[in-house]
Amino acid sequence: MSLKERLNEDMKAAMRAKDSLTLSTIRLINAAVKQYEVDERAEADEAKITAILTKMVKQRKDSAKIYTEAGRDDLAAKENAEIDVLNRYLPQMMSAEEVQQAVAAAVAETGAAGMADMGKVMGVLKTQLAGKADMAEVSKALKAALS
Repeated sequence: MSLKERLNEDMKAAMRAKDSLTLSTIRLINAAVKQYEVDERAEADEAKITAILTKMVKQRKDSAKIYTEAGRDDLAAKENAEIDVLNRYLPQMMSAEEVQQAVAAAVAETGAAGMADMGKVMGVLKTQLAGKADMAEVSKALKAALS
């Protein structure tokens, strides 16, 4: 079953179960996918949907952090609950050790010697780890490996 089909089936199940949080989050996902398809005039494939989901998770993490700092724990809890729903549709994230191994392999593959080669290595890592790892963490690991 494709990710789009799974989203539609889960939306129907959420309607039947009267699960408003899941339902509203899936509707937001579907709206973001539709927006991409209208803007690009192309069908969203699994990789693009994963990229959209990853972006939505990042937005909600940033919002939750801001809400927590402002003392609005109720809004932060809502954002975190939406993150939990979004994570159901993302592939399993890589562990820190797996990220380190991928960074080491990419550095060896590209022959990077210093920080000047960071862009070249990040280009390789972005294609390999898209949707599987937090790219901010990958960047930190790469900076540590190159310095």
